[in-house]
Amino acid sequence: MSTYLRQQGFTLLELIVVLFIVVLGFAAIGISISSGNDSTELKAAARDIVSALRYARGQALISHEETTVAFDLENNTYTVSNRDKAYSIAESISLTVVTAQSELTGQGQGSIRFFADGSSTGGRVTLERGQTIVVCDINWLTGQITLEDK
Repeated sequence: MSTYLRQQGFTLLELIVVLFIVVLGFAAIGISISSGNDSTELKAAARDIVSALRYARGQALISHEETTVAFDLENNTYTVSNRDKAYSIAESISLTVVTAQSELTGQGQGSIRFFADGSSTGGRVTLERGQTIVVCDINWLTGQITLEDK
């Protein structure tokens, strides 16, 4: 008695189709990851600014002295009053600062001031790149800083 065994397996055509689908999937993932780099850099810059603002508020509370974060819109930089370093923001990111009239120090320059009681002059720092906008709001009464995507 002989039994007929049929060989099981995949044809070459089936393997090529499956490999083609896998390659398309990896290509789609690569495109979505690379398109997120713009917003990632923008959000990282916004988090750095929020960190500098929170540091300045903390320093004002601890030292009982006014502390400022000064923005230079022409050079896309900002500095904290008791630090020598100027922090830069990528030139592809548009920076806008809304602050009290008394804190405008020159053309394209302004600052956010924090007082010893934790309050501030208040304001808004807006970072924009393409269609992505991130806004840092500073409450004048409490000095609280919030970060929001628009």
